[in-house]
Amino acid sequence: MSANHQHASMQKPTKKLLIILCLTFLYMLAEAVGGFVTNSLSLLADAGHMLADVTAVCISLAAFYISSKPATNKSTFGFYRAEVLAALFNGLVLLLAAFFIIKEAISRIFVTSEIESQGMLLIAFGGLLVNIFSLFLLHKDKNHNINMEGAFLHVLSDALGSVAVIISGLLIYFLNITWFDQVASIAICLLIGFSAVNLINKTLKVLMEQAPAHINPQEVKDSLMSIKGVIGIHDLHIWSITIGKEALSAHVVVHKQANNEQMLGKIQDKISENFGITHLTIQIEMGE
Repeated sequence: MSANHQHASMQKPTKKLLIILCLTFLYMLAEAVGGFVTNSLSLLADAGHMLADVTAVCISLAAFYISSKPATNKSTFGFYRAEVLAALFNGLVLLLAAFFIIKEAISRIFVTSEIESQGMLLIAFGGLLVNIFSLFLLHKDKNHNINMEGAFLHVLSDALGSVAVIISGLLIYFLNITWFDQVASIAICLLIGFSAVNLINKTLKVLMEQAPAHINPQEVKDSLMSIKGVIGIHDLHIWSITIGKEALSAHVVVHKQANNEQMLGKIQDKISENFGITHLTIQIEMGE
């Protein structure tokens, strides 16, 4: 029953992500071609941002697939770290792309160039519509799955990028302010860079096996100490197997008259209810 439920819960997000992947990839190509044709650097930067979205959605799809694979004798935790490594690679590529686009934008600031603003506006409006539709598809699931939340944030930042391109196109069309195209491209790349740094930071914390940001080890310790019969905690370790999948191990010292099996059940319930951690390794030790 649980396997069927897991398959059903994965099927709907996966289908939505596939739709978003196809739409974003096709429009990414349209924006890239449109950027070269109209000579708009901001449109090319937004195409680069859409490439980031395509990569992020691919990683999310891979995460759904990888999480369904069983652990093996050699990979006892499963294959969750493949998702983390892919996310790290994604973040590094995004930073590199943002650097080269910003470098090109700075070199063009004092160079007057002809930009076909009408075509630029038409393509940017189309990109914004694709983003709005994708946000609509992801809105309900983003609160229930970290991969869907990540995809939602990528698409949201890309929607903001499309707005920046539209503003640039309007200024060029009505006021002939062509330099704003470079400014818009830099702003888009700063969005890309912010997302990339945040992604890299998250993945490095997982790889360094730091405690997840939303879980305070001291609060976990205090929560365990509040259980009647627990008299000490040591060797408490909290880490992420992958983003959104936490694990905990600890040695818990209990009163010598306590029932070990009952204490273990209370500890598991407390950690699961208060912190959402279900992958636990608890060593019960008898105290005085």
